[in-house]
Amino acid sequence: MLIKGKKIAIVGGGPGGLTLARLLQLKGANVKVYERDVNKNVRVQGATLDLHIESGLKALEAAGLMDAFKENYRPGADKFCIVDNNATIFYNEHADEGAKADFGSEHFRPEIDRGPLRNLLLASLQENTVVWDSQFQSMTQTEACWKLEFKNGSTAFADLVIGADGANSKIRPFITPIKAYYAGVTAVEGNVYDSETTTPKIHALLQGGKIFAFGGEKSLIVSSKGDGSLAFYASYKTDENWITANGIDFADKTQVFNWFKKDFPEWTELWYELFDNDKSYFFPRQIHSMPLDQTWEALPNLTMLGDAAHLMPPFAGEGVNMAMLDALELSECITSDEFTDVQSAIAAYEKQMRVRAAGAAKASLDNTEALHAPDSLQFMTSMFLQQPDQIN
Repeated sequence: MLIKGKKIAIVGGGPGGLTLARLLQLKGANVKVYERDVNKNVRVQGATLDLHIESGLKALEAAGLMDAFKENYRPGADKFCIVDNNATIFYNEHADEGAKADFGSEHFRPEIDRGPLRNLLLASLQENTVVWDSQFQSMTQTEACWKLEFKNGSTAFADLVIGADGANSKIRPFITPIKAYYAGVTAVEGNVYDSETTTPKIHALLQGGKIFAFGGEKSLIVSSKGDGSLAFYASYKTDENWITANGIDFADKTQVFNWFKKDFPEWTELWYELFDNDKSYFFPRQIHSMPLDQTWEALPNLTMLGDAAHLMPPFAGEGVNMAMLDALELSECITSDEFTDVQSAIAAYEKQMRVRAAGAAKASLDNTEALHAPDSLQFMTSMFLQQPDQIN
């Protein structure tokens, strides 16, 4: 095996990095995951994740974790309703008998919260695989080995380093100078605890699933979570410097609420529940994408996966799925007898990864434009209604 006797360092303990660690350990590899979180009990934020049969679920199957996934996913959380800015329902999957699907169906995309997904992946790893409180700072190459340095002052050595450290990857610049570009849309992410009592009207509309709301070239996506909270993204087209130029203190809930009322003036007061309460907090996020035609020369002892390799907008649900499929394909390449050396294995992985990810990113970019267009409501409902021309 190409990696026999080699020390492997995975920088980043998200779904992609942890999936890769699990797959490599099944092949007998010596692997460590360096994660910046202080410990495994740090709260995992963000919306739920929907896994796809051809990517995320495929990786879990290869990792022997489908039973664990089925014990932790949230049945019904994949169902959604499509509404306009006045919360008028145009499509309700909860009431659509023809929308039923289950494991084995290409149309079934089961949802799981980020925390339970991370926990089941962590539980599958050998003890002390993850080195917590290890925020990557820099690394230098000594002969054929990398010396990694972390913010806490610790160091580590590895024969092969894999960057799984997300959108703002510090590993990526060691591989390529290509950077992500602004995709034209900015989102304000919000999280609300105890949605049943804090946002009762929206909680009822959610029915334990998702809401896709559209109006005035703006989008609002709300997701329920298994702990009783919800996450949402209010997004629209803005200048690239909007976050720094708008003067809003996003830690000040009143300022954020005033922003929503000002910039989403045509949206009904039902949505105010998300902002006008004591259990919300917010983060502004620019939406970026890597160029679809990016390329670089493969290195002998360094590669990357997930958002570090191919950041894309979130509007096709492909990010985590591509990362987990990256993990599967990379693990297969570097443990294969087909290649004469690790560099050839990395080159094969990166070539197929870039092509596949470019297709997913193109779909994500197309959806980014469609969901913030004047006819976004029609675009979404036309996917599910037999007579979309009846939509007003």
